Amino acid sequence: MKHLFQRIKHWLSLLSFKTGVIVLSLCVPCYIISFAQMALPISAATKSILWVVFFGLAKTFQYGGLTILGAEGVKRVKSYFKRKKKESI
Repeated sequence: MKHLFQRIKHWLSLLSFKTGVIVLSLCVPCYIISFAQMALPISAATKSILWVVFFGLAKTFQYGGLTILGAEGVKRVKSYFKRKKKESI
């Protein structure tokens, strides 16, 4: 099992920076859907299932995107937002 996770991690690290940003940004709509569906007039069991599915997808996108980006990619994303914040001031 450990070997499988290492192979998946290696495969994800081979993907591009742009792909990592896209995958990481996909977690935002999943988080929104996972909590917004609570306002729908459906049964509690259905709400629970939807929450587990969309929250799980959000976490998968989040950790997958971070794995694709790596430490240097996270630094690039942070510097991008810091630069945008300085430009807006």
